[in-house]
Amino acid sequence: MKRTFADLHLCPNVKDSEKVSRIVSKASKLGYRLMAITLPSNITQEETQRLRNICKEAKIDLASRVDLKPETPRELIQNLRRLRRKFEIVAVMCESKNVARQAAKDRRVDLLNFPSLDFRRRFFDNAEAELASNSLASLEIDMKPLLTLEGPARIRLLSSLRREASIAQEFHVPIVISSGVSYELLMRKPRELAALASLFDLDEALALEAVSKNPMSIVKRNREKLGPKFVAPGIRIIRRGKDC
Repeated sequence: MKRTFADLHLCPNVKDSEKVSRIVSKASKLGYRLMAITLPSNITQEETQRLRNICKEAKIDLASRVDLKPETPRELIQNLRRLRRKFEIVAVMCESKNVARQAAKDRRVDLLNFPSLDFRRRFFDNAEAELASNSLASLEIDMKPLLTLEGPARIRLLSSLRREASIAQEFHVPIVISSGVSYELLMRKPRELAALASLFDLDEALALEAVSKNPMSIVKRNREKLGPKFVAPGIRIIRRGKDC
């Protein structure tokens, strides 16, 4: 069965249509069929539709994404209450342990992202993974640092990623591999991103799922939830009418 590849973390300046068009065109040529662009939380429907039209021309399916960067668990909860139903993907940039713990246990969070290159500020440990395994959150690993870092900094990051990937597998937390890039020169084919995952000991089958099945599942699940027929998990409206 042919895989459908997705990149859930592209970060161009959405105000720059030309730059967005270049990234979308490159994604299509590289073999992606779905991509998520990080959008401002206050983006208008008109602006979102403009981006969808750009993607449609390149035969790319666009998923809307917001990156939350709360400083406290309370701020995270407030943001989720305000934004969850406005975006197809909600990612949390976990820059403190308290925020990471709250994000891991909240079923409204799709992706846990740990952007710090300092291993002391990467909080994906056993406790974090156990919380995530009981919710719907996946561990997102951006590949941009592996492409840009050199020397000891790259070695330290790989050490952290090996540990995090191992913990995720132990607790059955899905892994999503994204690019995390903001311009097209750093974009890579999906199978190349999967191959890079071997650097932190992710086997081929799991790496390919991380650029196809896992991200696609998140988008499919959330689009169903945001649809008019969704009532609650496991409950859908089948038919409307006076005799129902």
